[in-house]
Amino acid sequence: MRIENDIKLGFKDVMFRPKRSTLKSRSEVDLEREFTFLHTQKKWKGTPIIAANMDTVGTFEMAVELAKDKIITAVHKHYTVEEWSEFIENQHTSIHQYIALSTGTGKADEEKIKKILDKHPQIEFLCIDVANGYSEHFVQFVKKARQDFPDKIIIAGNVVTGEMVEELLLVGADIIKVGIGPGSVCTTRVKTGVGYPQLSAIIECSDAAHGLKGHIIADGGCKVPGDVAKAFGGGADFVMLGGMLAGHEESGGEMIEEDGKKFKLFYGMSSKTAMDKHAGGVAEYRASEGKTVKIKYKGNVSETVKDILGGVRSTCTYVGASTLKELSKRTTFIRVQEQENQVFND
Repeated sequence: MRIENDIKLGFKDVMFRPKRSTLKSRSEVDLEREFTFLHTQKKWKGTPIIAANMDTVGTFEMAVELAKDKIITAVHKHYTVEEWSEFIENQHTSIHQYIALSTGTGKADEEKIKKILDKHPQIEFLCIDVANGYSEHFVQFVKKARQDFPDKIIIAGNVVTGEMVEELLLVGADIIKVGIGPGSVCTTRVKTGVGYPQLSAIIECSDAAHGLKGHIIADGGCKVPGDVAKAFGGGADFVMLGGMLAGHEESGGEMIEEDGKKFKLFYGMSSKTAMDKHAGGVAEYRASEGKTVKIKYKGNVSETVKDILGGVRSTCTYVGASTLKELSKRTTFIRVQEQENQVFND
């Protein structure tokens, strides 16, 4: 047993320090970024926000709406091959730039993604997603995926430490998903005691990734637009959102009505709700690591997207960054004292 005494920070522990700026308006801020990916050397340009691959968020309907703002949707893995074909065939030609095909690491998952990608080679992003990205099985799956799909931009995760980011990049991933336990409907930290404060994970993992010309996604923990800005300020290339995009018309989840008010269910993919729905229940050898919550129905997601992008643009004007790429270079975080921290979060 050993204890690391270094201070580790979450989003609530810091604020941006404002700096002199020559920007006259937030309308001058460019939130699009262009990336060249490590293994494929393919280029992608767009708004580097990603809808999470949860069946309450990463729907086909969400993908269509978010593509209008050049935002990626990691489409959840529970759509059938036939549903994928119907979706792709009915969409405009550029949609493939803003969707990622999600998969687990089972044999059936492997067979399914091969069928989908054989039929629809225009899909460029493959998101290999497990709760624990530290297993040797996962590393080998990523390595094999790179061999099987050499032209795909591979997203792999989740991890929270620099050395694992480096290993996954070296075996074939282009983008690493960073975050264990910060999500609003994730209970991994409560059930297992495992986790890592999200902002520190982003800072450390982005440093490791960028040293190898790889990229990271900050996955989880963003509750407000300021958190999204902090993730970018900490060095994240992309930010993945779940709860902030849940509860909308385009989101999945059952709609329920109570006292004349509408709500949508939102749940973690390791929750009992998700496992009852997709796996016939929680296996005897494991515990649920997610919860189910009711989110007040928010209408169309386009208004939420405007709010998020507006918040990030405003952050950029406060620190003098004319582009999103400049934000991390212009960022100085101020530690928030415990008493202020409480006020800041109330």
